[in-house]
Amino acid sequence: MTKTEPHHTEPRIADRRVRQMQRADKFRLTAVGGLAALSLDALSSVAYGPEAIVLVLVAAGAAAVSWTLPVACAIAALLLVLVLSYRQVIAVHPDGGGAYAVAKKQLGRPAALLAAASLVVDYVLTVAVSLAAGAASLASAFPALAHELLPMTLIGLAALTVINLIGVAESARVLMGPTILFVVLIGGVIVVGLLRPEPVAMIGGDPGPIEPVEALGIVLLLKAFAAGCSSLTGVEAIANAVPAFRTPAVRRAQHTEVALGILLGAMLLGLAVLIREHHVTPRPDVTILAQLAAAAFGTGWLFYLTNLAVTAVLLLAANTSFGGLPVLLALLAKDHRAPSLFALRSERPVFRYGVTALALLAGLVLLAVDAETHRLLPVFAIGVFIGFTISQTGLVLHWWRVRDRGWLPRALLNGFGATLTAVAGVVLLAEKFTEGAWLLLLIIPALVGLFFRIENYYAGVARQLRLREIPPPPRPAPEAKELVVVPVVTMSEVTYRALEAALRMRGEIVAVAADIDPATTKRLSAQWKEWDPGVPLAVLPCPHRSLVSTLVGYVRKQTAAGLGVTVLLAHVEARHWWQRPLHNPRGPVLTAALRVRTEAVIATLAVRLA
Repeated sequence: MTKTEPHHTEPRIADRRVRQMQRADKFRLTAVGGLAALSLDALSSVAYGPEAIVLVLVAAGAAAVSWTLPVACAIAALLLVLVLSYRQVIAVHPDGGGAYAVAKKQLGRPAALLAAASLVVDYVLTVAVSLAAGAASLASAFPALAHELLPMTLIGLAALTVINLIGVAESARVLMGPTILFVVLIGGVIVVGLLRPEPVAMIGGDPGPIEPVEALGIVLLLKAFAAGCSSLTGVEAIANAVPAFRTPAVRRAQHTEVALGILLGAMLLGLAVLIREHHVTPRPDVTILAQLAAAAFGTGWLFYLTNLAVTAVLLLAANTSFGGLPVLLALLAKDHRAPSLFALRSERPVFRYGVTALALLAGLVLLAVDAETHRLLPVFAIGVFIGFTISQTGLVLHWWRVRDRGWLPRALLNGFGATLTAVAGVVLLAEKFTEGAWLLLLIIPALVGLFFRIENYYAGVARQLRLREIPPPPRPAPEAKELVVVPVVTMSEVTYRALEAALRMRGEIVAVAADIDPATTKRLSAQWKEWDPGVPLAVLPCPHRSLVSTLVGYVRKQTAAGLGVTVLLAHVEARHWWQRPLHNPRGPVLTAALRVRTEAVIATLAVRLA
């Protein structure tokens, strides 16, 4: 009988924080942190979602506003469908990507790229709309800032960018306090408002009698439903950013999705009940939410705190996109449908190139519209409806193909959700078409075409480089004389280091200098003769006074003669990044020119300053 060898395992580290650090979990999200970092877009939408419903219904007169609650119930039902659907998306696609991941697996390339394009548009507009709406809300409280909307939005954008480049977990900690305060205050508005038989205070100018201009019917209710569905933007962000969560990422992301649905649904329905009970209608210069806060708290300090919290959360809601879009771009990059640099993480780990790209695009949008919210709203929610519809249609096909236990109810649920979001998207597109929604018919196809072009480019590169193919046996090359070329400009430590490195290389060594200034060349030749390093200095004629063209011509002449040429370029490496522009950029220029225009091997040597 033989004894089995004992199974040795690595001892488990007792300190949970050390285990998290080793898994890079220190920089990832908890469920509560995910709610703060990825859900503010959806939660803050209660500041304008119920108001959007009222603004549509009031076209049929003040009495029609009572239909706000039934419309909100329909939106809450859709929210329930979406939350259940995205819980399944998280489980089926734990690498993130949301609608894109579902479409890629279930619907094919065109649908996947359409989903990706719509999500990119939605993420960028979410940042722009949130910052613009927050700045406008702050300016409403402090009129002196009314003419500084664009600078305020750009400052807020810069701050969010820096926070997210530091790390998404750190951004979650920053956002935790405002998120909790916002939820508590909105809950207070609902609870206290429902306990009061009459509003404590009414703010805003008296609108007078509201004359109906449109009959209350199915078309108007559909418009109100589509407008109120702006409250659903951001629901998909958690499913898109599953890799940002700590392990077990799927379970944490699912818990966060459910918590978002409960909070958003409760606030949406609670505010709708208050609107019906207090007969709230639009008033000049104040929002519906501000009216509800005044009705519950009066116009004391709680009223101002509520409005400031709403402003802060609207500004911070842009962080949802900083959590979702970089992950989506990373998935596109891994599929060779976006530049590969978007898949690179920094040590945090953060998709820094995705964060930077989002900040630049949102900044351009804000500059283009001068931070005016109303110019962005027509195209704000349509992109996300496209993503909703695609993801749920893809899940229907997934359940049809898998057909495991309980697949039919899931497929029916997702099919019902896909129908609702498709109807809402079509209605919203038709209603807002002349107000700017037509731009989506240009932007989204352009993005899809760009993704196609990038993917085709990478496919062509893969064919040329025979990626993942076993190459034929290499052919032995004929003996060729090797030449090491060392460009020299002046006598210095850089020249000494370059020659010292060249002497360790194989082949004949020659130092070359371009005769740009005869006096300088004469002095260099004299110093070289005095130094006598054992390497000849060849002075090249330079009629056009261009070091680049002279050196390129010399190297091409040597390679044409059958020589194997290596050019050794030495350059000064500054100690600090801000010192780099102070040094001559000759090295990178020469490197780029020689690589593009010659067949030589280019070697670089960094001489670092102390």
